[in-house]
Amino acid sequence: MTFQNAVRFEGTVTMPSTRRLVCTRNFDLDTYAAAFGDELEGFRRGVQALFNFTDHVVFDLSGRKIEVDAPINVAAITGQTSFSTRRVISNGQLAAIASTAWDDVEVSSVATYATSNPLRLTGVANVANIPVGARVTGAGVGREVYVRGKNVGAGTVTLSAPLWNAAGTRTFTFTRFKYLLDFSGFDTLSRFELTDLELTCAGRCSAVMLPDAGLTFRLADCVINAPKDRGITSIGEGCAGLIVDQCQFLSNEQALPAQNRRSIALNANGNDVKLRDNRVVRFAHFAVLGGENVMMIGNHFFQGDDQNNGVRQAGVVLMRTNPKAMLTGNYIDNCFIEWTNEQDAAPDQSNEFSFGGLTLTGNIFLCSDVTSGFRFIVVRPRGPNHFINGLTVSGNIFRATSGNIDRVEKVDSTNAGLDLARMRNLVFDGNTFHGVTQATMCPVTVSHTQNTEAATWTVDGSAFLPFGGMALTVTSVVADGEVRTTANALRHDAPQVALRQGTGEDRVQLRWPVAVRGRARVTLRCDTPV
Repeated sequence: MTFQNAVRFEGTVTMPSTRRLVCTRNFDLDTYAAAFGDELEGFRRGVQALFNFTDHVVFDLSGRKIEVDAPINVAAITGQTSFSTRRVISNGQLAAIASTAWDDVEVSSVATYATSNPLRLTGVANVANIPVGARVTGAGVGREVYVRGKNVGAGTVTLSAPLWNAAGTRTFTFTRFKYLLDFSGFDTLSRFELTDLELTCAGRCSAVMLPDAGLTFRLADCVINAPKDRGITSIGEGCAGLIVDQCQFLSNEQALPAQNRRSIALNANGNDVKLRDNRVVRFAHFAVLGGENVMMIGNHFFQGDDQNNGVRQAGVVLMRTNPKAMLTGNYIDNCFIEWTNEQDAAPDQSNEFSFGGLTLTGNIFLCSDVTSGFRFIVVRPRGPNHFINGLTVSGNIFRATSGNIDRVEKVDSTNAGLDLARMRNLVFDGNTFHGVTQATMCPVTVSHTQNTEAATWTVDGSAFLPFGGMALTVTSVVADGEVRTTANALRHDAPQVALRQGTGEDRVQLRWPVAVRGRARVTLRCDTPV
């Protein structure tokens, strides 16, 4: 039934769920709620019409609150599985109310994983009972791996990302969270937007599950309030080009110590994700990002707690060794950037791009009431022989309050370290350090004073070099004043430079033709620049 003119309802409409009511002149929740006598049913019918012909691209919720007692399966409501025309839901609130429909579904099954087929589990027991969209956990499974699809006849499950250390047959757990708005029934959905909405999960459910595939899903000026498990979940490539602008994510776990939190504001697997001007409060993680070409600009995410000498979790987890990512102008508060490769079926370095393609510029890094071992930038290789080739950390402010931290960066060598001899294009320059015992610099200029005549001067700048690096390059040696011999004769020789000296190979030597004393300024690096 289509109304071409403005319409006002007296009484209510009864229609089968497969039929559509289209109000082309007053297409808003007020109209649909009046038509069906219920705000939730009015919302469903309005969304159904939005994805079919209405003459409108925006469904206005009229600034109203809608109480929701079960997940809203958008594909099932609309009868669509593929849609690529811009549509918007705007201006209202969806609030989860008490219901058993929000309970998680959890299934454990034995399955086999082979690195030669990194996105598939085979021989999956009980595969029919595993829900699409379930999170996969178990030994060797990285964070935020989901069931993208399944084949009951073949006994297989398709994964959203590879598993880093799960080859062989073992037991996996599949947990399906429930979402206020669930788009996982779409094979592809592009150019869909949620604007000026509050999704109030009340600790009962999660907020938004994205479609399997699609481009430029957008959330703008929204509030995701108290999700039980996740704010935004991507189970496939429906996050490609994801845009999240000026949103607030408010955790349901704010009173917990940071290390006990498990909820995550969002994850993404696809490329070209843009996260801008968001405020994110006390989650386990703000963003777990498995794609490339990431832009994070102007976000404030804070994950502190009320503990003394507290433990902190990663604010952002970058899953690609070469993410081509830019983090600029963010306020990174009581959390850290973790850079890892735990979604790589073959995590050992094997002539592919190693850790590189990351720029951290103009950010505020702040921590308080943490142990001195806290670090703001953590690289965690899951396999050996990796190195850094392309990291720029410049113009940032690092500050610790209520106690100093030792330094700002480290390698988490739980699984493997870095090959420090292969570091390239690593710049750590122009940063400010307050409450940090040891500043980090590359290149670093060291002033060395030699009071006793010697033919070999050992210059030590190791404390400044990031990630415990080696002294791989010297770009300049300048005599600072006079260089004289034992006989007090003035010398104008240029010394030979010997790199990678000392047990840690993190010092250099200046080797003179004769024993001399004096002072020199030496600029050294822990990388080999191009």
